[in-house]
Amino acid sequence: MKRNVPVIISKFGLLEKSEEELASMRSSSDEQGGLTEEQTSVYIRSLRMVDGVLYCMSRNDDGKSICAASRREFTTPFDAPVERLESMYFQTSTLSKKNAHALFELFPFTKPVSLRNERTTIGMGDRIGRATAGQLRAARKYNVYPVLAQQSVRELQFTGRTFADVVTDAAFLVFQEGFERGYGADGDHLKTIEAIDTALAEHMPMITLDLTEVMKPEVAEWSDKEVAKAYEKLKTEFRKRVESEYAGKEFKYEAGTVTISVEEARRCAVMYGPALDFSEEVDAHLRQKTDDSYDLEISIDETTTPTLPSHHLFIARELKARGVTVNSLAPRFIGEFQKAIDYIGDVAEFEKQFALHCEIAKSNGYYKISVHSGSDKFLVYPVVGKYTSKRLHLKTAGTSWLESLRTIACAEPDLYRRMHTKAYEYYPTALKQYHITANLDKIAPLDEVENADLSAYLDDPNCRQLLHISYGGLLNDPEIRDDYFAAIHKHEEFFARILAGHFDKHISLLGIERLES
Repeated sequence: MKRNVPVIISKFGLLEKSEEELASMRSSSDEQGGLTEEQTSVYIRSLRMVDGVLYCMSRNDDGKSICAASRREFTTPFDAPVERLESMYFQTSTLSKKNAHALFELFPFTKPVSLRNERTTIGMGDRIGRATAGQLRAARKYNVYPVLAQQSVRELQFTGRTFADVVTDAAFLVFQEGFERGYGADGDHLKTIEAIDTALAEHMPMITLDLTEVMKPEVAEWSDKEVAKAYEKLKTEFRKRVESEYAGKEFKYEAGTVTISVEEARRCAVMYGPALDFSEEVDAHLRQKTDDSYDLEISIDETTTPTLPSHHLFIARELKARGVTVNSLAPRFIGEFQKAIDYIGDVAEFEKQFALHCEIAKSNGYYKISVHSGSDKFLVYPVVGKYTSKRLHLKTAGTSWLESLRTIACAEPDLYRRMHTKAYEYYPTALKQYHITANLDKIAPLDEVENADLSAYLDDPNCRQLLHISYGGLLNDPEIRDDYFAAIHKHEEFFARILAGHFDKHISLLGIERLES
């Protein structure tokens, strides 16, 4: 690669082009690569000229590098030496965390930013660090802002990655694709200040605060007497607000009326009081640590029962009363939002309740409604887009991993067969961490399926769930891991096209405005 990239630079006269000419090349390119010499390619959308130095991303069969070249001597913040070649000075650097920070310095658009002021955001989780290019190809066509570096502690544990790895991978692919609109990074489902600080230290301005461990869901089953006893132990000021603002009150909306009885108001106070206190603490911490440049999402979806509108209303009004800067809030909606498959439930009933949740959000700060486990929920996307008026956050994760397996099924059938077989080994352990209802008996036997038909497994809901939750075992399997990543690298362009089409379907069904090319 070291010698071939200078040949490409000379062959196409890249050092003689102005930044305006390079910008024209970037905007007209639909391909990731495009400029090649033997087994080496330079990504057209990465070409940049700064102070007479050309920067670009390149690849060969072994991997990728970030390169810099000029006719004169130069320095960069990257940690590699500059060599004197016959016709130019040249530098090639690894895609390391240190060099990602250097990239932020040179090209600020590659650093994650707060998207608090953007109307429509979509979390495009990338468990493999290879999906960003395809995700961006879809996002750039619409009036939507992607949250690319999105990962939970659970996902990090399963994949063996860190927040630094997640942000580093996204940053270099943003540079590769020349995506200048801005993107977010989400420390997903974090439960402690310590975990939040770890994410913040790695330039993740979005924090999804999971309140599972500070909520008290068991209070829903308590008697009124038990609730009353616990309620009396709450702070006097809080109890006064509960009595004056909620107890026995009705809240009228176009989608329906929310009534909160005296008993239910007190139950909410006991159930959510500690979680509200913690939300206030986290918000203050984020404001101080980030100079008020952060996106706080409140997650109350990790429960066994749907979020009642009355409870959503109580939480929303309390967060507002406490001055918490809520960017988005994720209730648990009626029906099943299981991983990797479409919505399960009565769509008409979902629409009725979802409309009310949206009105509650609009009347209490107009934060974004966030839809978790949101990938592949094609049945309800039109409803979600309609009632949020596109002010929403859609969170996806495993769907990109599954489309990588579709790529493998189409391009490397023998490898897919190995991964499919291995998934059954890892499924029982993974099932302890995820709620799904797959029926493995309904998955077609592998030995009965021809190579040409393997990709149909990725259209079978049962198989999708099997493969979705088994990602941790597969990505760490010594007999699978290297072959898988080598195949994804080899078929990078094919994967990007498949993934772009998949996300295009998501975004278009939400009714998001399409931008003119």
